[in-house]
Amino acid sequence: MHEPAPIVETRDLRKVFRTVRRRPGALGALRTLFSRDYEERIAVSNVTMSVDAGELVGYIGQNGAGKSTTIKMLTGILVPSGGEIRVAGIVPYENRKQNARNIGVVFGQRSQLYWDLPLVESFELLRAIYAIPRERYQRNVDEFTDLLEMREFLNTPVRQLSLGQRMRGDFAAAMLHDPAIVYLDEPTIGLDVVAKEAIRAFITRVNTERGTTVILTTHDLADVERLCRRIVLIDHGSIIYDGDVERIKSEYGRFRTLVVTFAAAVESPALPGAELAGVQGTTARFRFDRNGERADRLIRIASERYPLEDVSIEEPDLESIIRRIYREGYEQRTEEATR
Repeated sequence: MHEPAPIVETRDLRKVFRTVRRRPGALGALRTLFSRDYEERIAVSNVTMSVDAGELVGYIGQNGAGKSTTIKMLTGILVPSGGEIRVAGIVPYENRKQNARNIGVVFGQRSQLYWDLPLVESFELLRAIYAIPRERYQRNVDEFTDLLEMREFLNTPVRQLSLGQRMRGDFAAAMLHDPAIVYLDEPTIGLDVVAKEAIRAFITRVNTERGTTVILTTHDLADVERLCRRIVLIDHGSIIYDGDVERIKSEYGRFRTLVVTFAAAVESPALPGAELAGVQGTTARFRFDRNGERADRLIRIASERYPLEDVSIEEPDLESIIRRIYREGYEQRTEEATR
């Protein structure tokens, strides 16, 4: 029995941008006109990855790492300089119309809504563009209106919407035609806490209940931690990590923190197997290696030695781990890299 093919597949994907090297001065401009030299900038280099249907993948990297260029090739906006690419079985840049019917796209700083029209009329135009059957369109509009709490501003012109309201409208617009895959490029940028939570809940729901494949690019790693089990980390155009979030945490976030609040102040508290990281009032913080020490053992020892009011465990956050990998390189598995 054959396994289903990945919905997104790239092999040795590459994109090189060429720009004219301009010379200074009037004579230089004349020479540039008749004899052009080019500078090449490699935006994406030999990217090979596959995404199965129904996955929710975080595609992350620093500014200029190649994230947006990859997404633009997946959507068919850009033609690769080399390599192979398939989305839902087709080559995006060769079959742009067919590819557009399979995908939805949300850009945090751009909108596909019509600025002067009420939100619901933007939806109607998209229904016509994608030739969505009326019954399916109405069912989706009703469901998304409830999920994203849009009823109070459906008839408001898009230009009068707040950023959070507009983003909710953009999410609904991207999903109206039931795309098999959705690309989210910085979808929560600039949103407040309430709006972010609504967007995250919506992404989770369409992924789990509809089986929609989601590729998320973001600088807000809280989005990645909340939503994604898998991340693809890109740096200088090349993939340097592709795997589980928990795996990268265990490799580069070995040290956890046990936070203990004592019933009364304790002078120089100590726990075997843990390093005292600091004391503030009646609260002490102990740093320990998850690979060599168990949290439950430390908690038991603490409760036997001291009267306690509260105990909690702090995990290393993904943002600090990713920052460390960019600074030190993924292959450096030294003790210093885990600190």
